[in-house]
Amino acid sequence: MDMDKDFYNIVSEVDKRAQNVVKLLKEYSLVVSTAESCSGGLLAAALTGVAGASEVFNFGACTYSNGAKEKYLNVKNQTLKDFGAVSKETSLEMARGACAAGNAGLGLAITGIAGPGGGTAEKPVGTVYIAAACGAKTECKRLSVSTDRILPELERQYIRYYSVNETLKLAEVFLAENDLNCFAH
Repeated sequence: MDMDKDFYNIVSEVDKRAQNVVKLLKEYSLVVSTAESCSGGLLAAALTGVAGASEVFNFGACTYSNGAKEKYLNVKNQTLKDFGAVSKETSLEMARGACAAGNAGLGLAITGIAGPGGGTAEKPVGTVYIAAACGAKTECKRLSVSTDRILPELERQYIRYYSVNETLKLAEVFLAENDLNCFAH
């Protein structure tokens, strides 16, 4: 079994999805901003790697620490205390904060545990929350990323790229399923 094949497939899929998301954003004349923790800027890199992304990408924040989440994205300290950095509540506040900080119609966020350490029984390595926000409309998904078929040296990167891919999928669905009036800001 070629265990690294899944890793390279997900990297290729990220590139294709980023191209589609940029295309959709252009069609809707919509600007996006991102807020990332465990993905370390990979979502912003995927989007800005597409030619013409400067028309639709405004702001990307890599907020690895809780302090940065509070300072740059206005994530509430109480949210972090009550739910932790890896939570539905924090991911939604990050997505809303990305919208506000980047003056964007759509905010996308990723926060999670990429490993190899940092996991707990409640939130093991591979637990990631992704979110999209547009005005009052929000959506969040919890991911439990399995690395069973991934070479150990690629596990952390796989979790990060898988999370970016799922966030891009979420953006595609979010854009397709929502009334575009939500994008007025």
